[in-house]
Amino acid sequence: MDFSALTAALDENAALQRRARLAAFSFAVLGGAEPVTVRVGERIIVETGAAANAAFGLTASPASWVEFAKPVPAVGFQSLVAMQRVGHLRVEGDILVWGRHMLFLEQVFAALRPPAPGQPPAAIGAAVIEPVVGRYLRLDFNGRPHRIYFEEAGQGIPLLCLHTAGADGRQYRELLNDPAITARFRVIAFDLPWHGKSSPPAGFETVAYQLTTQLYVDTVMAVSRALGLARPAVMGCSIGGRAVLHLALQHGGQFRAAIGLQSATHAESGADTRLRDLGVLYRPDIHGQEAAAGTVACLIAPTSPRADKWETLWHYMQGGPSVFLGDLHYYFSDGDLRNANLVGLDSKCPLYLLTGEYDLSATPELTAELARMTGARHFEVMKGMGHFPMSESPGEFRRYLKPVLDRIAAES
Repeated sequence: MDFSALTAALDENAALQRRARLAAFSFAVLGGAEPVTVRVGERIIVETGAAANAAFGLTASPASWVEFAKPVPAVGFQSLVAMQRVGHLRVEGDILVWGRHMLFLEQVFAALRPPAPGQPPAAIGAAVIEPVVGRYLRLDFNGRPHRIYFEEAGQGIPLLCLHTAGADGRQYRELLNDPAITARFRVIAFDLPWHGKSSPPAGFETVAYQLTTQLYVDTVMAVSRALGLARPAVMGCSIGGRAVLHLALQHGGQFRAAIGLQSATHAESGADTRLRDLGVLYRPDIHGQEAAAGTVACLIAPTSPRADKWETLWHYMQGGPSVFLGDLHYYFSDGDLRNANLVGLDSKCPLYLLTGEYDLSATPELTAELARMTGARHFEVMKGMGHFPMSESPGEFRRYLKPVLDRIAAES
């Protein structure tokens, strides 16, 4: 494997050039024909041999590096963090330095792949006002006042959408703008408290935010009641995909259907647990929101449109301090359903499961097991998609979602 292509990573990328000037460090790459040292500064320099002052080393087999460098790599090879999660890559040395620069390094190592086909620039047309309406909802639940932001579009069957950990309702932007869906469904996407444009409750500056199962369920039910939704369908992704299962368990009769995107009883945590244990997502010496984007970039499929991929990551870069980390408490611990009785859950609430092929967290295998256990009436693996189908590849996602919505509408 020839790593000299890394020297071109900064070419014509002003954002990476600025970052490189502010982030001088060096690291070793092992597993190619010979070890190399990569020095980052005003430019990127690749030297033969492993330098003693390298902050950390990236070690993978020659075959793994070759697979990583393919235009469309296999599942588990789509990014450096992906290879680390599934065990194809070892990161040894100063893990905090690695954690600070994950997203930057993902962009640098993308230079090893052939350039993606050029995409024509978006046409510039007349100004358009989208049909999406955003408003604030003031309500009290669990003994505290809240101010929650939500957006909606359409009419008909209420479809309540739950975003992923550390992000917000903007992930459903394309769904809210799809006239074929909004003609029959009133699509509603709200930001959880602490997320997006929703405020944290008063006194948040003294609280270590931590999302729990009951808090999540209570929030969704409070919003549904306050908006006067009559037997809505609920759709959630990632932590939202877990939440729809808890909602079906506790309040199944109040929902006409639950759509789980990237749903599973638990999450595959992989090698990124060490980063969480070190507090990389919430440290004064690390940009926690950029680190959050760095940890989830590996979950996006390599075939996702570039603009949609980076808008998805931008939402993560804008999160509040410690919010993503607080959500992961629910995702990895409190919301774990491995000991729950999920047999026949579909009889309490019709359950539809869609999972992206490239997801390394709620993997297709985990969702398949969930579908078998619950008797879900629909399970499908979405080819060429990852953990954020509605935002990373909205056009392709609609092809899988619309037949599900057709069934829900026909059975309502």
